[in-house]
Amino acid sequence: MKHLFPLLLMLASVQADGAMAQENGNATTDPTANPMIWADYPDPDIIRVGEYYYMVTTTMHVMPGGPIMRSRDLVHWETISYLFDGLHDTPAYDLNGGTKYGQGQWATSLRYHNGQFYALFVTNGVPGSWIYSTDDPEKGWHLHTHLKGFYHDASLFFDDDGRVYIFSGSGSVDITELTSDLKTEKEDGFRRHLEVRDEEDNGLLEGSRVVKKDGYYYLLMISWPRTGRRQLAYRSNSLSGKWEKCVILKSAFGGFPFVGQGTIVDGPDGNWHGVIFQDRGGVGRILTLSPVKWIDGWPMIGDDYGHVTPCKEVAMVTKDRQWNHNPDSTAFSYDFHRHRLELRTCQLADGLPMARNTLTWRMFGPECADTVCLNIRYMHDGDRAGFAAFNGDSGVLTVRKDGKLTYLTMTEESMELNSRKQVTANKVKEMDRVDITGKRRIWLCIHGDFRPDKDIATFKYSTDGRTWHAIGSDYKMRFDYRRVFMGTRFAVFNYATKSKGGKVIVENFNY
Repeated sequence: MKHLFPLLLMLASVQADGAMAQENGNATTDPTANPMIWADYPDPDIIRVGEYYYMVTTTMHVMPGGPIMRSRDLVHWETISYLFDGLHDTPAYDLNGGTKYGQGQWATSLRYHNGQFYALFVTNGVPGSWIYSTDDPEKGWHLHTHLKGFYHDASLFFDDDGRVYIFSGSGSVDITELTSDLKTEKEDGFRRHLEVRDEEDNGLLEGSRVVKKDGYYYLLMISWPRTGRRQLAYRSNSLSGKWEKCVILKSAFGGFPFVGQGTIVDGPDGNWHGVIFQDRGGVGRILTLSPVKWIDGWPMIGDDYGHVTPCKEVAMVTKDRQWNHNPDSTAFSYDFHRHRLELRTCQLADGLPMARNTLTWRMFGPECADTVCLNIRYMHDGDRAGFAAFNGDSGVLTVRKDGKLTYLTMTEESMELNSRKQVTANKVKEMDRVDITGKRRIWLCIHGDFRPDKDIATFKYSTDGRTWHAIGSDYKMRFDYRRVFMGTRFAVFNYATKSKGGKVIVENFNY
């Protein structure tokens, strides 16, 4: 499986030079440009080591997982590694006997201590927590330890005296000391259950991030009072002492709801910055970047009025291709000279949510489009291949091989999951159908519009790569935290419904 990361990285590209800079058509390195990334990068944690910032976000059920990104200016990012190639704690991650949508790697905490990088995360649905480590993120990561405790939305924290703690919880916070080698909880170590709820913030509080400055511990958490989502900070000069609270950000932004959950990081010039995500419907949870001003000892995020400011729109888009669940490495191959991806059917599936080796990548705002060319001459009877705006609710272009006939359909599909995140049904509504019998290649294009009150996907196809035809209807993309818990992703797929052995060749990746 170790070959998966270099293959995926070679399939990835970074467009960071202002393809969508809205004010003057130029890219900017303004460290308060927003959105920082208009794509699904939730639960960020960022640290700075020397001249570089390092960031990790949540990827859940897509593989490889836990992308590690690097930047010198908080604007232009590159993906340099992943924490792991796949998860193997249950066959469901292999789409064998179930699925794990919306589960997997969550809310990773990234830290650096004594020449080592550490990443702590839980995989929802599987007991325990994982710590990965490396001395150089660009060279890859290895499993450091599997902890028995399940640390929800955790923050790993190394104190000045070398002792190490985990802050975790939802609604209240547990502080747990680990042994110095991070292998287990320290038997006689510090423990505290910290009740942070009060009359004003008495519901769900989560997303712990901890920093220390000028002798004070700062615990950042997100709260959801009736008046709207907001970012809180708690501080104390002692882990066992009294903690004070301050609202450090409450701001809607860009025609979307309130911003909340993230972290703060210091720059080499001494200035601090806040990286906080915002829910933006179908595209997912995007990142905002704001200055931090230390006022009366509190890290106040945003402008002088406590708002996230639009500044210049920056296009920083990482085409970070990942598989839906663990792939079967025997059933795909990539021709690096011709830039062609071959997808061979490896198991029977009764719909796209159960299709092995579906390759996905993020859609982005405010608008995006992508095109794939499929060589379909090697498909078998009953095979289904195509291109999708993929989520719990999906808009799908499918090439259907039925006997001697071949059709292209546009469908609206919606998966149903049980409490264990297993697919129990996939409802399909066909919106359009075109006979493409005899065609050997087909070009498929999906356009996404994520401006406020939009979330619309539209679909086109071509049989010669030059003349394009609309197919189907406008599709309303949705974000549902109860199911997939991700923004909508482009997805190219090929699966069998009758017999294995067919294949399609993806001949281009235009973004």
